[in-house]
Amino acid sequence: MIDSGGIRMMLRHAGFLCALLLMAPSARAEQIIAASFAEPVTRYGHYALGRPHEYARLVATTDAGREAVLDLPDDEVFEDLAPRLVQLADQAPSTVLAIVSSRDAGSRLALIGLVGDRLEMVAESAPIGRTNRWLNPVGVADLNGNGEAEIAAVTTPHIGGVLRVYRRRGNRLVEIDALAGFSNHVYGSVELELSKPARVDGRMQLLVPDVSRTSVRVMMLGEAGLVETYRCPLSEPITGPDALQECERRLAPAAPGTPEPAK
Repeated sequence: MIDSGGIRMMLRHAGFLCALLLMAPSARAEQIIAASFAEPVTRYGHYALGRPHEYARLVATTDAGREAVLDLPDDEVFEDLAPRLVQLADQAPSTVLAIVSSRDAGSRLALIGLVGDRLEMVAESAPIGRTNRWLNPVGVADLNGNGEAEIAAVTTPHIGGVLRVYRRRGNRLVEIDALAGFSNHVYGSVELELSKPARVDGRMQLLVPDVSRTSVRVMMLGEAGLVETYRCPLSEPITGPDALQECERRLAPAAPGTPEPAK
């Protein structure tokens, strides 16, 4: 039989154990920390980035030291240079953003994440809809300041490119706005960094070349959708990220008359 002193001692121990449990860090889910493409293939044959940049496999490394693999079906390829590791919100798991192209529907954006111990496509945009039609991501950034990042890309940058902005909604990347008149890639080139998100006038905006790539359009996502806020004319067509950096330098003072306002 336990006396009242023993009961009090047991209660103190129980309280101490509960406090330790509350103070202990919660178990953290396994995270992707790196990824790469593998197994170049010739089954699609568009080569928007030149050879050999169409791949059948994605390999991800986790913070547990484990490798996970995603193999595409025979009618699809990763038409891309390197996977992009992204996080769409502070508490969201890390995922891989990649360009997937299919034989019948062309390219789409795909977010690939860990589901249990497997790699799976967890969200996708609608495909362009025709074979040999490609897209180039601009980047991932919180464009409206709500704590949730958007994904921007230019579809068909070689033939009348359209800037599109997507948000993740469950297993879909939903297009929230689009505007024509952009190009952030030269067909056959491995240079994908002709556009980027950047902080302009205190908020994240998109720096994307116009369709002739002779000026950089600075695009803000406002309540009414995509709006051009500035434009940086270039002395010659953009060929690399240096022109974007120069545009950022011109915009940095944010003083009237420093950048050319959009007309």
